[in-house]
Amino acid sequence: MSKEPTVTPRQLEILRLIRDGRRQNGFSPTMQEIGDRLHLSKVTVFEHVEALVAKGLLHRGSQHKARSLRIADDLAFPDERPTRIPLVGRVAAGQPIEAIEDRQILDLEDVFAAGASGETFVLQVTGDSMIDEHIADGDYVICRRGKDVRNGETVVALLDNGEATLKKFYRERGRIRLQPANPAFKPIYARDVDIQGVVVGVVRKM
Repeated sequence: MSKEPTVTPRQLEILRLIRDGRRQNGFSPTMQEIGDRLHLSKVTVFEHVEALVAKGLLHRGSQHKARSLRIADDLAFPDERPTRIPLVGRVAAGQPIEAIEDRQILDLEDVFAAGASGETFVLQVTGDSMIDEHIADGDYVICRRGKDVRNGETVVALLDNGEATLKKFYRERGRIRLQPANPAFKPIYARDVDIQGVVVGVVRKM
């Protein structure tokens, strides 16, 4: 949750049910309906709801009507982050693959997460030297900041002349080879380079 008050996984489920109920029906589910859905007793649901009201995450309507619960206006849910995109199916380049029946979510934060010790940054690509790696002019590369790089990884390297380049990294005997993925370009050789980051993903705006 993005608010300061913490909630338990069960309380988050209750909040989601209330949110979805109000969106679909215009009113919240009853305590009994929440309990039936989550296999909880009505008393247990009541206790969770009271705790959420005390935290300011839920509000009761006038006269404590059964379906008057509403979510706090400034409450943001984890499944509403803009980086979460519905994954509705799979498609193959050769033949169709049937859609996923059980709707899933692709979270870009998970896909491009750098881990606890790192951070990510984005660069826009200019040029076609990495086209055979499916990185085209105008694409955005998501990079993990750090110097730890393995042979064959695509990196952002800072050269001695102060220019940065996007190439595949290879450590050879006594030198480093920055290899383009386009036969029209020649590799760059250097004794050492300053690795700015390793590419972990590519985003293309259509």
